[in-house]
Amino acid sequence: MPLYLAPCGQQMTIVRIAADDKTKKHLYNLGLVAGEKVTVLSACGGSVTCIVKEGRLALDRGVAGHIFVA
Repeated sequence: MPLYLAPCGQQMTIVRIAADDKTKKHLYNLGLVAGEKVTVLSACGGSVTCIVKEGRLALDRGVAGHIFVA
């Protein structure tokens, strides 16, 4: 499922990133890679706030739609 549909507060694992190379590189620099654990804090409006490693990220819903978790 896309990251923006993930249940809040539940730790999920990134299984795939379906984006162009430029976006994948940007997400890699943020720590968002396949196999990484991520927890969604909120998915209100047009953004998704999540915890990756020990930092918080706010992602646009469009970008979060390229990140698939299980």
